Amino acid sequence: MSSAQVEPRLRIGEVAARAGVTTRTIRYYEELGLLGGSAGRSKGVHRLYSDADVVRLQGLIRLRELLGLSLDELLSLAEAEEARAGLRDQWADDPSDEQRLRIVTEATRHVERQLELVRARQQRLAEFADELIEKLGSLHDQRAVLERRWRG
Repeated sequence: MSSAQVEPRLRIGEVAARAGVTTRTIRYYEELGLLGGSAGRSKGVHRLYSDADVVRLQGLIRLRELLGLSLDELLSLAEAEEARAGLRDQWADDPSDEQRLRIVTEATRHVERQLELVRARQQRLAEFADELIEKLGSLHDQRAVLERRWRG
């Protein structure tokens, strides 16, 4: 076996340190099906992860933080991404045009679902920004009134 085929295996603490989360977060993500690591693991055996698991975890955390996603929304996005990865694998197998049409149609549904989640989050953020702008305007108005009273 070449060294390129051997993937380093990391313990949960190492993964947590690399991703900037707790081991409890990693275990919870496993329970939700967002991250592998426990599949086929006997009780009492250490969880082992690959570099790909670390990259996946970092991506999930980035999505959660950037979009403020709930875990259900994060799971939905991750499932859609996994489904699209499977479709990419099918595409790489040089399918017929009929199969390619099915793959593209299915991939389109997954991307539309992902986009729907992102746009819903954008809408909520825009509404929050509007509220903050309104509060800021009110505070500027109150300040102007108070400055006029104080000076005059």
